[in-house]
Amino acid sequence: MVRSRSLSGYAPWPRRSAGTRTKDQITRPEGALIWGHALSLDHANALVQLTERLAAQRAGPLHLLLTTAPDVPGPPYLHSKALYQPLPEEAAPDAEAFLDYWRPDMCLWTGGGLRPLLITCADRRKIPLYLIDTIAAHLPRPGWRWLPDLPRSALARFSKILAHSEADARHIQRIGIPESGITVSGAFREGAMAMPHNEPLRAEMAECLRGRPVWLAAMAQPGELTDILRAHRTVSRLAHRLFLVLVPDDLSQTGLFVDALRKDGWRHTVWSEGGIPEETTQVLLADTRGEMGLWYRLATITFMGSSLEAGHQGRDPNEPAAHGSAIIHGPNVRRYQSSYSRYAAAKAACVVHDANTLSAALARLIAPDQSAAMAHAAWDAASTSAQVTDQIVDLVHDTLDMLEAR
Repeated sequence: MVRSRSLSGYAPWPRRSAGTRTKDQITRPEGALIWGHALSLDHANALVQLTERLAAQRAGPLHLLLTTAPDVPGPPYLHSKALYQPLPEEAAPDAEAFLDYWRPDMCLWTGGGLRPLLITCADRRKIPLYLIDTIAAHLPRPGWRWLPDLPRSALARFSKILAHSEADARHIQRIGIPESGITVSGAFREGAMAMPHNEPLRAEMAECLRGRPVWLAAMAQPGELTDILRAHRTVSRLAHRLFLVLVPDDLSQTGLFVDALRKDGWRHTVWSEGGIPEETTQVLLADTRGEMGLWYRLATITFMGSSLEAGHQGRDPNEPAAHGSAIIHGPNVRRYQSSYSRYAAAKAACVVHDANTLSAALARLIAPDQSAAMAHAAWDAASTSAQVTDQIVDLVHDTLDMLEAR
């Protein structure tokens, strides 16, 4: 165990403690519990997604206890395997009470913003600690310059450190951590995972649609239908064989979609009724769940719905990115803003606001070279994150397997 003279000088901070409250806390779930601390909302979302993947892969129950830095709110989305808890004060009674209550099996601490006293308490309990996506600029804390041993002592508690970049790794080495304990991994962000599909059915559908440009309106709201169908009609004048796969966000509202298609005179087929498109079919209403992997693979362009109307927060752009589809979306994507910004910066996504801008984006992207360039950029951005996530998944599996074998 690493000991630090600086820790005794640091420990009294802060002077006031929030106290040890467990009355209002959520009950600790049975099974493995991963404590994930997020320096940013990006990290919080990535930890939530990571746990969803891990829980699906492991035989026993597994949950995430998510904490965040003081200036980071809890993520707007938590699945059933993720719990959110404010980080305790950096005071011994609070740290001990937190660890007594939750008894985490391991800790994934992201970015920086270290809490030396809390980390030391966890280390004393032999909780495996891993520092993920370590960013040198986020390691210093106010007052650390007066306690020169503290950064090294805090960092040495981690069994493994994954650095954001080579420069970050060199900075950590200068603090006093040996190179053998540091790996340069890259950024830890929400990644893209390929969704399951029926390959014979995909091949059959691809044969039916051979030579036709295909676009997908995924997770669409009834209020977006007018803009989607207007854009489809406008661009169909340029590409008369253009084919739309339309997926409602809420399947209980499928009747509204059928009514709109009938009212506007679209030649359409309904998937739940066994409808296979014919040469003259213009729209396929995909009104079942479980086929998104199929639709993303067939479409070269995807409009991610639930994003044009205010009051909705968008849907996950990592899904089309994982399947080689160019991404179009509306402005209301708060839930996935960081992911959309990342894809936009990579020239892998574009924003539209109405039928006119959606038509313009579609007209540009039906050119195969245009949609291919955007889809390739999306895949590059998504796969980079996926590689880092794969590395962390393996690390967690190995740690939990080791703990279970004890």
